[in-house]
Amino acid sequence: MNFTNPTTITFVIYILAMIGIGFAAWRYTRDLSDYILGGRSLGSFVTAMSAGASDMSGWLLLGLPGAVYASGVSESWIAIGLIIGAWFNWQFVAGRLRVYTEITRNALTLPDYFTHRFEDQTKILRVIAALVILVFFTIYCASGMVAGARLFEQTFGLSYDTALWAGAAATILYVFVGGFLAVSWTDTVQASLMIFALLLTPVMVIMHAGGFAGAVQAINSLDVKYSDMFHGTTSIGIISLMAWGLGYMGQPHILARFMAISSVDAMPNARRIGMTWMILCLGGAVAVGYFGIAYFAANPTQSGSVQANHETVFIALSQLLFNPWIAGVLLSAILAAVMSTLSCQLLVSSSALTEDFYKVFFRPNASQKELVWIGRLMVLLVAVIAIVIARDPASKVLGLVGYAWAGFGAAFGPVVVLSLLWPRMTRNGALAGMLVGALTVIVWRNAAWFGLYEMVPGFLLSGAAIILFSLLDKAPSMRMQQDFAQMEAEMANPGASLTAPVAD
Repeated sequence: MNFTNPTTITFVIYILAMIGIGFAAWRYTRDLSDYILGGRSLGSFVTAMSAGASDMSGWLLLGLPGAVYASGVSESWIAIGLIIGAWFNWQFVAGRLRVYTEITRNALTLPDYFTHRFEDQTKILRVIAALVILVFFTIYCASGMVAGARLFEQTFGLSYDTALWAGAAATILYVFVGGFLAVSWTDTVQASLMIFALLLTPVMVIMHAGGFAGAVQAINSLDVKYSDMFHGTTSIGIISLMAWGLGYMGQPHILARFMAISSVDAMPNARRIGMTWMILCLGGAVAVGYFGIAYFAANPTQSGSVQANHETVFIALSQLLFNPWIAGVLLSAILAAVMSTLSCQLLVSSSALTEDFYKVFFRPNASQKELVWIGRLMVLLVAVIAIVIARDPASKVLGLVGYAWAGFGAAFGPVVVLSLLWPRMTRNGALAGMLVGALTVIVWRNAAWFGLYEMVPGFLLSGAAIILFSLLDKAPSMRMQQDFAQMEAEMANPGASLTAPVAD
């Protein structure tokens, strides 16, 4: 690695800044609530930016621009579905989940919320939900580490093993030290860097491709398919792509941001900021891929790496159109996307191990200091397992990442939504929905019926199972009905009805 190279210097400064934020967050981490939910103290801006950054991984700057570059704007249906799903999540889930998790004994994790929301004395909901989180997120973490390693490998010429450890070390360190606050604060910086890169790069590409009208004309002269939203798509294909938006309601790392905001009053502003950021970033990513077609058509001698791997289109344009210092900042945006998602996944996995297994089954009376340190050790444990998986980047287990989003969306999404909107829902309904959703995704994925994305049948069948088993079950207890009524009252008049949470 050449430490006199401007790109290298930029990368190092960025990584050191993230670690510095982690140590700053250390000072505000006093108990387990601070470590895994930031003491429910996030403002609207940090909540919005953190939710966005934790959601959009390296796919935003690599996968989406690459897909549009290869096939045209028909690949942007997934972006439209994500925007619709994210808006629904902010509008109907975010505020209710923030209020309800505090009413239900100050639940700090999604399994904790399910347990107290449905008065599950058997703890089976907690165990199954925590296991789903651990399995899928450990694999997700491995995928993120592979992406980070590939970036370091290609940018600095490191061996894969060295790049793997270099890419993982910084993220592990600031999560270990600062917990949720470190993750949220670094996410805010990373989200700002990502939107800067995705607004600046397409503008420069358009300028170098002959202006907006000239670039569009050049693209259409190559093949009009690139500008056709419906080229190569079927109704099932469009439904499948847009169905990605359903997954938002079941992603634990995104839902945790809603649980951590300071109050439900701050949610509308957070929603506006978060949705604006998301629309601009997704639009910028599509524009990079689309106008990149015109640029490389006019400069074919510079397109070698992009032709070999379409997902490098953002990297190639950053290196070709900007001086090395600015290019270093733009490439850091890719690292930001990888690190922001990876850090959230590490923390949610650590939270599940600490709050839902260690505290519940092994040390119910553990001190807050002990739980914080156990949480830190769990970060290391999950990270080591993920690194072991990631050491073989071609490992078949990484293929599971393709439907981990659907797994979370179908297993948790209907359970979360109906638990917040339907007071008649019961423990057995939640359990049935979780199992049916997860199993449907696995079976449908392997059968590949009709070419339909497994999220669609998984989400629908999970919702149907919840309704059926809840109606067959006895009515919820008086306490559950009172909690639901209290949640609705708080949503109707924020701050007027919420009482102090019941301590464990």
